[in-house]
Amino acid sequence: METKQIGKPMKRVEDARLTSGQGSFIEDMNPLPHIHHAAILRSPYPHARIKAIRTQVAEEMPGVKGVVTGQDVAACTNPFPVGVTASVHYYSLAVDKVRYVGEPVAVVVAKNRYLAEDALEKIEVEYEPLPAVVEIEQALLPDSPLLHEQVGSNIANHRHFSYGDPDKAFREADVVIKHKFAFPKYSATPVETYGVIASYQSSDDSLTIWSNFHGPFTLQSVMAAALRIDSNRLRILIPKDVGGSYGIKSGVYPYMVLMGVVSKKLGLPVKWIEDRQEHLMASSSGTDRVTWIEAAVKRDGTVTGLRMKMVDSVGAYVRAPEPACLYRTHSNTTGAYRIEHLQMETIAVMTNKSPTGLIRGYGGQQLYFPLERIMQMVATKLGLDPAEVLRINLLGKEEFPYQTPSGGIYDSGDYKSAFDKLIGMVGYEEFRQRQKEARSKGKLLGIGLACIVEPSGSNMGYITVALTPEERSKSLPKSGCAEGATVSIDPMGGISVRISTAPTGQGHETVAAQIVGEVLGVDPCTVKVVAEMDTLTSPWSVASGSYSSRFAPIGSSAVYQAAGKVREKLLRIAADQLGCSPDQLEMKGGKVALRNDPAKQVSLRRLVGSAHWNPQGLPAGTEPGIHETAFYTIPTAQPPDEQDRVNGSAAYGFVADAVVVEVDAATGDVKILNYCTVHDAGVLLNPLIADGQIMGGLAHGLGGALYEELAYDKNGQFLSGSFMDYLCPTATEMPPVTIGHIESPSPLTPLGAKGLGEGNTMSAPVVIANAVADALAEWDVTVDTLPLSPNRVWSWIQQSKKKKEEYA
Repeated sequence: METKQIGKPMKRVEDARLTSGQGSFIEDMNPLPHIHHAAILRSPYPHARIKAIRTQVAEEMPGVKGVVTGQDVAACTNPFPVGVTASVHYYSLAVDKVRYVGEPVAVVVAKNRYLAEDALEKIEVEYEPLPAVVEIEQALLPDSPLLHEQVGSNIANHRHFSYGDPDKAFREADVVIKHKFAFPKYSATPVETYGVIASYQSSDDSLTIWSNFHGPFTLQSVMAAALRIDSNRLRILIPKDVGGSYGIKSGVYPYMVLMGVVSKKLGLPVKWIEDRQEHLMASSSGTDRVTWIEAAVKRDGTVTGLRMKMVDSVGAYVRAPEPACLYRTHSNTTGAYRIEHLQMETIAVMTNKSPTGLIRGYGGQQLYFPLERIMQMVATKLGLDPAEVLRINLLGKEEFPYQTPSGGIYDSGDYKSAFDKLIGMVGYEEFRQRQKEARSKGKLLGIGLACIVEPSGSNMGYITVALTPEERSKSLPKSGCAEGATVSIDPMGGISVRISTAPTGQGHETVAAQIVGEVLGVDPCTVKVVAEMDTLTSPWSVASGSYSSRFAPIGSSAVYQAAGKVREKLLRIAADQLGCSPDQLEMKGGKVALRNDPAKQVSLRRLVGSAHWNPQGLPAGTEPGIHETAFYTIPTAQPPDEQDRVNGSAAYGFVADAVVVEVDAATGDVKILNYCTVHDAGVLLNPLIADGQIMGGLAHGLGGALYEELAYDKNGQFLSGSFMDYLCPTATEMPPVTIGHIESPSPLTPLGAKGLGEGNTMSAPVVIANAVADALAEWDVTVDTLPLSPNRVWSWIQQSKKKKEEYA
């Protein structure tokens, strides 16, 4: 048997059950008898006072077991804790006011969902409509309608940061380039929507919740605090099969609390499955952001300083883990470039839109859109080629490990080699010649470039930069990115692994089996990986879950270390039986043998049998059984310092993208002709899965670039309530894609791996925007808003034509 398993393109073990219809999702689960079903009444208003709720008729309908309102929730729960000082009171049901279209107002529980839906129509709610605030810049105004009167403004968080000497950089700049950019609010649309089953046990005041949540991470404590329950009495179970998340299912936790309250009040186990309209209208999303950015530039294209004002709309409430989108990329704000001076102002505002949260690449796409656009604008302003501007600013291999001005520690990388590989893959110089010929014939071809840093394995301390150093000093410092795993071998030799990374389709089971297979010298197909999460029995930490691409740098490391503990124990037992020292032995093919005398060997099964069946024969000091747990974190994941510098991630990868587009001037349609992407994610644990993750991230980024926006009118009414209005790319919209890799192993992780899978979600929106801007260069169009819908692009062209005619 081949001993090398890590790095092989092994097919996913998960696919066998999924393609044969044997997956088990939250809708398939009926863990208790007599489960009743919930339906949620939602607000039709973006902003209104609740004057009265009349539920009697609904409660008397056949099959209905009860109705729960906001007053019931307020009586038995606390507002959700938040990570900012603003006094924002957020409950799982609206209490006195509704603040966005789709906000839950009441819950009906009945024998089935049909009866519950019918009863919703009989609930009478008396509303007093209020003015709404929708746009970010409007929300900043002191006289804008207030969402939370006790806060005094719509600003939930506001901070200033300065690193290096930005004033000097701008004084000494040859050119200063500035612009305002707007990034849209968009979602993730997983195949499976939210689902919750809740059962309250009055005998011990405990609550068991099954959900397709991708925590538990810090949100388990948030839920326990809201429910007024001891954390060990809140049991959360997550099935092994979750039909996609892309970050969005972190937002299911308010509904977990809500169904817990409903189960407790009505004395019944309750099940709720969200429909697609509810999901688009009221689940969660990434933040929309307005960014004002200025670059201090030398004549050769070197960027020496940046000033950025970033304002995120977190929706109607700042709910945990927000303002995560605003600070997730704090450590890598300067991207892949050697920019020493940085000044930032960060603001989170509340608007009458659905609340936001984690989403694939969260914070990254919002950061890189203005940063990579301004890099191209530098080239245009100075008459330089964008490729040369990027190359002159990219960090060199010899500079790693590199500390950014804001505290990020880039562990390894060879950015210039990856970029040069990209330029060769896309045929950059040849394209420029073809572009000239095409333009002479009236065709609008463009090429875009983007270089980004992909952070992975978030340090739990990054979010605390939302607080000042003085505010942080009042509580326990936050740091680390710990993850746990357990490797066990039963008395018959069966190997099992329990992970707590709550996978949502990424292939964690496959990679965990590969790692254990290599460490213990067995076929990975014989290793059983248990991916179900149970907060009472799984080895988890405050960081555990599926987000921030943390499995490769952190989760896999925990599996590797747990398997290593098992290996060390087996080698000690074998050394005792063979009369040698453990370092003289090797483990492979299900056996342990003397390295220099392979004939002297003992089977793995016999060693395991000794641990279980004959503990008295074990070496002195060796415990019976084979059951080892390991927790892993990165030593550089420290709390923020007094200067607000923080290393927000465990590891940092690199992505270089190039895209070729053609724009139809008559319709504004953007057609992608070629997409090339090069990744440096350290050691690839499974190249086949890595490429699949890249394609998934690209599809998500493509949606943000060209199609997707959760749109509202000026009065706060939601306009994108179905897939007729909220457009998502499908397989037919995917362009030709060429993927390349280089490997710069991380010195911080035992396997040299970094996270991968969110990078193209971050890079695709801006690289496509750069390509469209390049294609429309002759029209002097500034691409500063997404998505690049045909209507928007066509309007830009028409406006440019009109200006040219006026000046002709």
